[in-house]
Amino acid sequence: MATVCNGSHSDFILLGFSDKPFLEKILFWIILFFYCLTLMGNIVIILVSSKDPKLHIPMYFFLSNLSFLELCFTSSCVPQMLLNLWGPEKNISYTGCAIQLYIFTWLGATECILLVVMAVDRYVAVCHPLHYTIIMCPKLCLQLATLAWGLGLLQASIQTPTTFELPFCSHRRVDDIVCEVPALIQLSSADTTYNEIQMSIASAVLLVVPLIIILSSYGVIAKAVLRIKSTAGRKKALGTCTSHLLVVSLFYGTVTAVYLQPKNPYTHERGKFLTLFYTVVTPTLNPLIYTLRNKEVKGALVRLVKRTWNAQSSSVH
Repeated sequence: MATVCNGSHSDFILLGFSDKPFLEKILFWIILFFYCLTLMGNIVIILVSSKDPKLHIPMYFFLSNLSFLELCFTSSCVPQMLLNLWGPEKNISYTGCAIQLYIFTWLGATECILLVVMAVDRYVAVCHPLHYTIIMCPKLCLQLATLAWGLGLLQASIQTPTTFELPFCSHRRVDDIVCEVPALIQLSSADTTYNEIQMSIASAVLLVVPLIIILSSYGVIAKAVLRIKSTAGRKKALGTCTSHLLVVSLFYGTVTAVYLQPKNPYTHERGKFLTLFYTVVTPTLNPLIYTLRNKEVKGALVRLVKRTWNAQSSSVH
């Protein structure tokens, strides 16, 4: 019997891990735990970066942008994910799926660009330290952040409408944990060549090209670090750069595996776990990576806690 596809706006069913009920219950508590850590960790980064004058520099401006982005990124999909994992109902409305895809694509694309901007910032800081504050002035930082958010919005505004113009199969079973472009394309029996080409171009522009720029930047940075005679200076440069490289590796390593993987059942099943990783685990690890490996952030956090404690003590007395 042929698969029926139509343009009606009925609910979608996010299958996720419904074939593994026991795993769903375990994942619910794991994801809930990571989500709470993500909220706390990224909110702390934003507060510390905004409240401590010593962190009012470009690096922490971009880090605050990344933390805010991670908060929005996880919140765009994790609550729905938890709802689906907890109960038998796996439904998401047509409008809800479209909104989730739009926000998910927007923030995912923005993160790809923002990580490049952060790599450029590190390049200027290490390779042109004397001119760093002049080059990375507040106006340029704001322009670069706006560019990242704007390009991400442009990508979402192109990809989401073309995806939802497809006629979807009547069963509306999305074999994924979120409304993602690859899974929604597979749900259509129409000719999806245009959509696949569009996704391939977007993957090249937002994943491959930025990754080449980041790796090239760090190649130049590595040469510059090796020329630093001071051991302390070399350690400081490596400290800030390795934190960013870890974040880049975690994000790009999983996203490229999802969007550039070959089409077969094994890789698609593995793709669900990879999606789970970059939507839930990576946003949790980012604040930990930047705080645990960064003395400035740890120092600012201690100062913030002390100020808060002193203010509370003063109000009590």
